Amino acid sequence: MKRLAILAATILLVGCGTATSQGDQSSATPSATVSPSATQATLGESIVFAAASLNKVFPEITGDADINYSFDGSSGLVDQLKGGAPADVFASADQMNMDKAVEAGLIDGEPQMFATNYLVIAVPAGNPANVTGLDTSLDGTKLVVCAAEVPCGAATARITEANGVTLSPVSEESNVTDVLGKVTSGEADAGIVYATDATSAGDKVETFEIPGAKEDPNTYWIALVKDAPDKAAGQAFIDLILSAEGQAKLAGYGFGAPQ
Repeated sequence: MKRLAILAATILLVGCGTATSQGDQSSATPSATVSPSATQATLGESIVFAAASLNKVFPEITGDADINYSFDGSSGLVDQLKGGAPADVFASADQMNMDKAVEAGLIDGEPQMFATNYLVIAVPAGNPANVTGLDTSLDGTKLVVCAAEVPCGAATARITEANGVTLSPVSEESNVTDVLGKVTSGEADAGIVYATDATSAGDKVETFEIPGAKEDPNTYWIALVKDAPDKAAGQAFIDLILSAEGQAKLAGYGFGAPQ
């Protein structure tokens, strides 16, 4: 079993906070330092349930550590935790699903905000359907979005309502990775995804900004699971995500800082 030591004796946390029941409107409260005992713990074989939009950056942050990742829509991960699936850490792409986990008694301690993200419209390279943005150019296209119960879907509903736009998607997916996959494959003419996912697709997609999306981002939260098989390893993982190193890599993938 490979184990990765977290070497820093003191790590500056960036933007931590407590999840409440106020949707995505809460802000994070800055924290000071990580305790020496936490920094000396190793990641071990942590079991991490994380939002699908984190499927590239989290493995980049943890490197060669033996992390057992499960990436999916945040709502589906909460359902798995409710069903008794073992996990050390839960990382949600919105506050609402973290709140659900807290209310269900699944979380140990206070969740902490670690990143933000916002939506864009992604189209296949070349933009064959001639989409021009969140407007009538989407009418009659093969538009794919996230289902309403997952964070990217809830954010889509929120931002389209704010813009006075009604969408007619041909498909609603359970996570943002599936939306992006249908766009990059050409199966969809357009998809509403996180900016970070569009960035990760490189030249396979072109993007259009959505008015107001940057000003109303999704907030990402992380917490220990109450019945974690290895709480020390789980806490070490959380400390790494909140560390200067973890935050720098999140920023490199396009995630915003905690609010």
